[in-house]
Amino acid sequence: MKTYAYKLFILLTLTVMTAGCSDSFLDEIAKDETYADNLYTDLNGFRLAKNALLHFPRQERMEPIQSAELGVIWKIGTDVGWANTELSWTRGLNQYTTADLNGMMQFLNGDTEGRPGIFLILYRCISSANLLIARSGDPDVDWQGGNEADNEINKNEMVAHARLIRAWAYRHLVMTFGAVPLNTTEITGENYRDDWQRDPVESIQALIEEDLLFAEQWLPDNSNDVTRLSKAIAQHYLAELYLWQNKPDQAEAKAKAVIDNPNYQLITERYGVRRNEPGCAFMDQFYDGNILPSQGNTEALWVFPNSDVDNILGAYSNTMRRTWVSAYNNRNIAYSPEYGGRGIGRAAITAWVFSLYESSDDRFSEHAIRKSYVDRDGNTVVCQMSASQMTTNNHIWASTRKWDWTYDNPSRYGESYSYADQTYLRLADTYLLLAEALHMQGNNSESNGAAFYINQVRQRAHATPVSAGEVTLDYILDERARELVTEESRRETLMRTGKLIERTRRYNPIASGERNGGAGIQPFHTLLPFPQRIIDANTGHPLKQNPGYN
Repeated sequence: MKTYAYKLFILLTLTVMTAGCSDSFLDEIAKDETYADNLYTDLNGFRLAKNALLHFPRQERMEPIQSAELGVIWKIGTDVGWANTELSWTRGLNQYTTADLNGMMQFLNGDTEGRPGIFLILYRCISSANLLIARSGDPDVDWQGGNEADNEINKNEMVAHARLIRAWAYRHLVMTFGAVPLNTTEITGENYRDDWQRDPVESIQALIEEDLLFAEQWLPDNSNDVTRLSKAIAQHYLAELYLWQNKPDQAEAKAKAVIDNPNYQLITERYGVRRNEPGCAFMDQFYDGNILPSQGNTEALWVFPNSDVDNILGAYSNTMRRTWVSAYNNRNIAYSPEYGGRGIGRAAITAWVFSLYESSDDRFSEHAIRKSYVDRDGNTVVCQMSASQMTTNNHIWASTRKWDWTYDNPSRYGESYSYADQTYLRLADTYLLLAEALHMQGNNSESNGAAFYINQVRQRAHATPVSAGEVTLDYILDERARELVTEESRRETLMRTGKLIERTRRYNPIASGERNGGAGIQPFHTLLPFPQRIIDANTGHPLKQNPGYN
């Protein structure tokens, strides 16, 4: 049965089901079941489907497979991240060990309990998006616009959301595995196939571009409704795509479109729920109560809300704090709101990242980085952050405070998960993409070039401005580490810029093999292994494993 399920690895339809009340489900047939055929009949049904699609990106910061954020696969084993609590499923990426990093890797394939791996999660997302797009073509849908023009607007906005989410999923897939099967049609039992082929990266990039351009055209300029995404997200990803394709002039145009949008601005002044407490503007945007645009966050491009904002989205058991904060309770330190609640330290920031900051940089201040604790006996426990101290199960490793959150109730300070709103994509990221685009065109100017836009980010953090002569691609990647550590999918950024192997070897002594005497990261590790279960299930056509993997 499990083998059959994987043969249908792209066969998923978005189905929402509710049932009528009964003492026994055997007593009657549910009268309120909702399937695709009667969900996609009017605008309200499409909105429900669109909101369900929005949950797929939120899974990136959840634990659908193992006890760490799903997105940790794109962060550890790079210049910025390592596996502090090293388990079998992270050792492969932490040390690049052949025995662990292969096509059978659980994180890629899923587990024996039927929980899908990252590959299937992303294809489920794509299949669900394809379903919404396909059903939008039904001429009998009631788009509730009142006239033909408004009907078209309502329809295209729903499709734009689906195409943006599809582009998001294919972006992850192609940056992780390279060539992957491309599908844009609704899958039904009638068109099931087991002869998928791996389409060229260029074909996937072309689809991503088409989807993002459509989303840019039909999504709103801005929205305080977190279930309604804006065109700025599409423009940001277009800028990144064009950089990847070596089209810096087009990347510049899209990044500038986001930055010039008056609805978005870098957070440069204190605001919100902790405005009158010690802190800094950089960190204000990470506090629950400050995350949403309606709460004053002008830097957030894409927000992951929680159930107290809009019950239609349901509870969101976020695991970012759990992943990135050390298990400090093992050092006789009590869980508390001051320490952000419970951490288990599955992943950690490399010592190299900590070495990048000036002492004046707000991003390295006590408000942004946890550098010490006070234990139950009143002793100060100083956190570690040097390369020689990057050892497994380091329970006092310094950690980011971006994801601090806990309940107000003292009996719940040790809860496993966070339930706070979180920003997923920020304007500062777009500034640094624009700097990269200008640098690629030879414009490092401090007045209108790469240095100017880098300095907008650095000045907010009270860091020394960079001069035009200091700007290089490596400097931009350094600044991305300073600003976006634990947020950015670093593996994808380094893969896109051709810097993954070089910088990981230089700045991560565990992944380089230096610490453990192993071979460490090799050029073929730029792509991860293609899931073996998918290869085995595609019996109608051989799917080749990525080079370098057995």
